[in-house]
Amino acid sequence: MSAHEALPPLREIIKAYGLGAKKSLGQHFLLDANLTDRIARSAGSLEGKHVIEIGPGPGGLTRSILACRPASLCVIERDQRCIDALRGLQAVYPNVLRIVEADAMKTTISALTPRPSVIISNLPYNVGTALLIKWLNDLDGIERMILMFQKEVAERIAAQPGTPAYGRLAIVTQWLCETHLLFNVDKRAFTPPPKVMSAVIEIVPRDKPAGDADLTALESVTRAAFGQRRKMLRSSLKSLGIDPTDAGIDPQLRAEQLTIEQFCALARLVEKQA
Repeated sequence: MSAHEALPPLREIIKAYGLGAKKSLGQHFLLDANLTDRIARSAGSLEGKHVIEIGPGPGGLTRSILACRPASLCVIERDQRCIDALRGLQAVYPNVLRIVEADAMKTTISALTPRPSVIISNLPYNVGTALLIKWLNDLDGIERMILMFQKEVAERIAAQPGTPAYGRLAIVTQWLCETHLLFNVDKRAFTPPPKVMSAVIEIVPRDKPAGDADLTALESVTRAAFGQRRKMLRSSLKSLGIDPTDAGIDPQLRAEQLTIEQFCALARLVEKQA
């Protein structure tokens, strides 16, 4: 019997440590081992790699990652009850599993493990998007991310031009990374079930950004353009003092019709003014 199979059932762990999911922490626990195994496998071979997991809860996904034989797994958890529950798992994998008691929003994850690292997480709903934006500003050393979000958020991250979900999140993410929606997860897979469907997405940092631009300028352009997404660019970008035609872009287009490369061209116009 493997160490993975010898562990007590997760429901027993949850009962023993009083692990009712806390709404304030955005917790929804995954107990289906088939599902957590599928999420872990989505990252490809983890053997010998360094993995980071955010908000492991009682450790369902953690077990699946450990079964993939990574060189190390660093989990970041702020709920003391969950940390206590994870100690038993650490006793089985003493040289692999490291538990960090911290708030992921206040943690520089690039300093936690040797590089490159893989992030695999069922992210807390209330901070998932904010965590992604934080990591996009510190991609050095991240090989890939396998993340679970609310389905609507995952669709916004992977959205293409011309679709309703396309917006600032898609542009900034895809400027720096390739994104692939992998599969949906029914809300009944969680304890307690959330009110919405979830989805797992793969995010892989690019060797270089999809276009030449400064992040601050790109954020300024996307903020202005999508802040008034129903308006034509000539109106929505007026506050920035730039003319889309100077970047070879039709000023009658709307924000959702532009490619990432076109947004980069607009960002370069903003940079020239600085």
